[in-house]
Amino acid sequence: MVRLDENEISFPDPEVYDGHDGLIAFGGDLSVERIWFAYQLGIFPWYNPGEEILWWCPDPRFVLLPDEIKVSKSMRKILNRNVFTFSENRNFREVIKNCQQSERKGQSGTWLSDELMDSFIQLHEYGLAKSIEVWQEEELVGGFYGLQIGNVFCGESMFAKVSNASKAGFIHFVESNRNQLELIDCQSHTEHLESLGAKMIPKKEFLKILHENNERR
Repeated sequence: MVRLDENEISFPDPEVYDGHDGLIAFGGDLSVERIWFAYQLGIFPWYNPGEEILWWCPDPRFVLLPDEIKVSKSMRKILNRNVFTFSENRNFREVIKNCQQSERKGQSGTWLSDELMDSFIQLHEYGLAKSIEVWQEEELVGGFYGLQIGNVFCGESMFAKVSNASKAGFIHFVESNRNQLELIDCQSHTEHLESLGAKMIPKKEFLKILHENNERR
């Protein structure tokens, strides 16, 4: 495993370097420049606050191809009844704050540190990160955020205060952007996203799509 230099923004090539369980490197910093560079390589930070920063590129990779999204009959009824309304980039700070504070099954704390939050807020201010908000009678009840890299959306985290809120927001986002999105990176497996059609693909296949996307930008 490679230790990163805080004074140099670089990473091992994830195509040729395969660390333990997808762990590519550790150390470095959470500067906006480093995070943006990492995501363009298919690498993302995931670590416990207060510990060393860890950088990952797992194999296989959990992704969703927009044309393969699955919408159950019950979810389609909810969407057709307009139970929720949706917006984009209306309140990025509140979305990421709620993601940080949401309780996760099997987790006692959050991986989303204040420093990482600040960097993503900066990325949003630069137009590189976006949020999707889910509303119910003007109350923010769900949402998610991530980085937009050309035709690839790198999803980071989501939250829901009421049942089906985050699922509805995700479906709305995918269906509304189907023609502009080639792939949604979900990073690591969750049953929630698997039920919506996300699947594992080889890391090489994921990186090929990402690199071709970067070349077209």
